[in-house]
Amino acid sequence: MIRTALRWLLALFYAAAGVIHPANPAPFLTIMPPWVPMPELVVALTGIAELAGAAGLLQPWSKPLRRAAGWGLAAYALCVWPANVQHMLNDLAQPDHGLGLGYHIPRLAFQPVLIWLAWWVSRGKT
Repeated sequence: MIRTALRWLLALFYAAAGVIHPANPAPFLTIMPPWVPMPELVVALTGIAELAGAAGLLQPWSKPLRRAAGWGLAAYALCVWPANVQHMLNDLAQPDHGLGLGYHIPRLAFQPVLIWLAWWVSRGKT
């Protein structure tokens, strides 16, 4: 039951993020590492990946598809980690230090949990 609830919560989180990415790409573009090519396209594709992953987690008819969605969202969370690091670097470079280490360190530390959670919730019986 907890796994199913967390699967729904994670799917809703990724669905919301998937809508926000193309609707308001500016904040995501500001944290894009400078070495990422075609940042506008990458932001749009990340929104699509989030929506697809959320849909895959919630579909009831195929466990292999749900598991693939879990692996995909786990890989996605790993791939966006550099943007979270870039966000921290950008913030700390500001005179007021932006959101500060009290925000960024827990966010970066939670990333492995998010990776594991995407994998774990996709393995449920329902």
